[in-house]
Amino acid sequence: MDLEARGHSEHPEALRLWLRLLTCTQLVEKQVRSQLREQFDTTLPRFDLMAQLERSPDGLKMNELSRRMMVTGGNVTGITDQLVAEGLVERMEVEGDRRAYRVRLTARGRKLFDEMARQHEAWIVAAFEALSPREVESLHKLLGKVKQHHSAPSGNQHSNHKLETA
Repeated sequence: MDLEARGHSEHPEALRLWLRLLTCTQLVEKQVRSQLREQFDTTLPRFDLMAQLERSPDGLKMNELSRRMMVTGGNVTGITDQLVAEGLVERMEVEGDRRAYRVRLTARGRKLFDEMARQHEAWIVAAFEALSPREVESLHKLLGKVKQHHSAPSGNQHSNHKLETA
């Protein structure tokens, strides 16, 4: 047994797996953050916000962006302010609600995001190069079982831990 599992646990393999998944996620995310900074002079939160807007061509209200990104409204406002200043997103008034704004990508923002998304995909593919296509498929299916277990009604869960959607 290595340091990835607690020696006194009755379930060292499950703990080792959890820590391995967490470590791999952190390593891939670190690489993506670095590449975004180097190639596009941007951050992962900015990329994530633009990705949400790319999926919603008509734009999203700020509170919806905050909910989808699972961050505070203040975080979304700060990122949005930067992207507006750079001409990558625009704010539009919401009819009937003077306090709300809808945010959407500008044509320039959409073009830049498309380029970033293509590179992001290549980085993710490269992150899994050590696995064969069959291994990637198997791992995806196995993790799908874990996801399904944790998406089941709360009475069927053995733990309060949740995995993020992939």
